[in-house]
Amino acid sequence: MPSDIQVDSKQIGAKIGKVTYYSDVEGTYSGNFSNTYPKGTEYYSINNVDVMDAIAVKVDNNKFILANFEGRYAVKPYSWRELSPYILVIVVPLLAFIAYFINKKAYRRHP
Repeated sequence: MPSDIQVDSKQIGAKIGKVTYYSDVEGTYSGNFSNTYPKGTEYYSINNVDVMDAIAVKVDNNKFILANFEGRYAVKPYSWRELSPYILVIVVPLLAFIAYFINKKAYRRHP
């Protein structure tokens, strides 16, 4: 979320990306999407701050605003936290299926 906090340009680190897709329509988007800043808006790391905690958004020629993650997508894209529902639905049944056949094969060897 963008804030009203201005970041001193001396604290700006490396450019980490730019907005590649803008939409004010609610939905699920991935990548460098923004519902606040127009396409092409650049964002930068802040020295001594983890990019998962906050970044600096370039809003003017030499003006940067602090932005941080909030809400549902406050984790890295495709992190384990986001994938956990799929793990339960896919991996757990798959492991149960494999265990069933291993057990069935072992039972046939020793009647």
